[in-house]
Amino acid sequence: MTVRFQRLIIILLSLIGMTALYSAAAGNFDPWAKKHIIRFVISLISLFFISLIDIKYIYKYSYSFFFLSLLLLFSVEIFGIFGRGAGRWIQIFGVSIQPSEIIKVSIILALAKFYHSLRFDRIGNIRNLFFPMIIIAIPFILTVMQPDLGTSMTIFLLGICIMFIAGVKIWKFVVGLLIMVISYPFFWNSIKPYQQKRILSFLNPESDPLGQGYQLIQSKIALGSGSLTGKGFLEGTQSYLEYLPEKQTDFIFTLIGEEFGFIGTIFVISLYSLLILIAFYISMKSFYVFGRILSLGVALNLFIYVILNMAMVTGLMPVVGIPLPLLSFGGTAMLSVMISFGLLLNVDLHYNYKNIGQ
Repeated sequence: MTVRFQRLIIILLSLIGMTALYSAAAGNFDPWAKKHIIRFVISLISLFFISLIDIKYIYKYSYSFFFLSLLLLFSVEIFGIFGRGAGRWIQIFGVSIQPSEIIKVSIILALAKFYHSLRFDRIGNIRNLFFPMIIIAIPFILTVMQPDLGTSMTIFLLGICIMFIAGVKIWKFVVGLLIMVISYPFFWNSIKPYQQKRILSFLNPESDPLGQGYQLIQSKIALGSGSLTGKGFLEGTQSYLEYLPEKQTDFIFTLIGEEFGFIGTIFVISLYSLLILIAFYISMKSFYVFGRILSLGVALNLFIYVILNMAMVTGLMPVVGIPLPLLSFGGTAMLSVMISFGLLLNVDLHYNYKNIGQ
């Protein structure tokens, strides 16, 4: 029952994404909606395939998948394709792939395996913090170098949250936070000038209304103009008059809010919330630590995607370029999320597995 309900929500969110992309192209399936559906079908096949693999093999090769993903991420520095202000993609057989999205799934797998093989009373040992921090730090640093501030932030948050739910004491995170505060001047000087402008424009978007503050101002106007029920399908003036940039990717939630209003946005948020609750339920049902942390990692990854994207388009955080899962146009992000859902379904099917580490 859980599996069927989750599949239904995933399909429904993808259809909402297709509808929004159709609207973003002024009532045309090209260039975004058609590709979105094709990518979803391919990703759905991957989901079913992954859900049927014996989970002991997923456990066995979790570190291998992490190192392969890390290799792909490192290759961006050598073979990366430059676009949208950063080199984030590589070409494999003519297909553009963004390794920084795939690395998130591999981090979940690697940390889940590490904490499964570790006795609970040893989780707080200082020595046992180094390996998880390396798993988080290397992808974080490589992603910052691309530069991709938004994705690097999600990688860091995901890794730290998984460490916390695995049992690492909160005082260690407080110490880490203090270190981050102290190192803030170094961080500020290490990011690109356009990223600094984004953060400053977030604090006062009206200071540069035609520059860095433009996206945020137009996003707020579009969301506010949607009111309770929205302007109606294909009636979003901010989108059609090209006031709203990146409406097919980072700001697709804004387009939905303008056309379907507060009711439409609440419906989308409710669907995401149900997916997160299902992941928590599967985690509680699992008999083994690997399945529990894997399920919670998938839930956290989805939550971070959703909350940061919505905070970004509503002005609660700087515009840093984070897609909305299953809705935004983007092949690698969709594939990454669907792989994680396949892993979640796998845990659900093998919740009482007894030979996971053997």
